[in-house]
Order: sequence, then structure tokens, then C-alpha cells
Amino acid sequence: MKSKLSLVVTLLAVAAFAYAQDAGSDVKKAAEDTGHATKTAAKKTAHATTKAADKTADATADAAKDTGHASKTAAKKTGHATAKAADKTADATGDTAKKTGDVTEDAAKKTGHGIKKGAKAVGHGVKKGAEKTADTVK
Repeated sequence: MKSKLSLVVTLLAVAAFAYAQDAGSDVKKAAEDTGHATKTAAKKTAHATTKAADKTADATADAAKDTGHASKTAAKKTGHATAKAADKTADATGDTAKKTGDVTEDAAKKTGHGIKKGAKAVGHGVKKGAEKTADTVK
């Protein structure tokens, strides 16, 4: 019986050792599979990041071109509007100067006419006074 018990214990020990050996290789294989999967995922992530960076660079370049074009167009329109405003200002200034000249001329004529009338009146008064003085002196 002792020998049967020894045999059973030995058999159990060998079975436990065999299972332990098999579990170790299973853990090693799982670790290797995980490492491989991690490496593959890292490569795919790097590739996707590179593609996204390229697309971002392209979009940025396109946006810069569009912005430059829009700025150039806006500058042309602003220049055109400024030139038109300058022309209108020049025309309005010329019209105003002409009207100012006309009004000044009219005022000068009226002033001259008033001075002429005043001078005649003064001259007439001086003449009368001179005549009276001459009569008195005689």
C-alpha cells in the first residue's frame, strides 16, 4: 500500500510539474502576442498621425492661398473705392470753388455799386459844401 501511495504522490507531483511547465509557456506566448499587437498598433497609429499631419499641412496651405487671394481682391476693391471717392471729392471741391467764386463776384459787384453810390453822395455833399463856402467867402 505504501508503494501505491508513493506512486500516486509521485504521479501527482509529475502532473503538477507538467502543468506548471505548460502554464509558463502559455504566459510567454501571451506576452509575445501582446508585444506583437502593441508594435502593430504603434505602427498603425504613427502612419495615421503622419497622414493627418499631411492633410493638415495641405489644408493650411490652401487656406493661406485663399486668404492671400481674398486680401488681394479686397485691396483692389479698396483702392478702386478710394479713387472714386477722391474723384467725387475733387468734383465737389471744384463745384464749390466755382460757386464760391460766383458768390464773391456778386458780392464784389454789389459792394462796388454801393461804394459808387456812396461816393457820388459824398461828392455831391462836398460839392455843395464847397459852393456854400465859396459863396460865404465872396
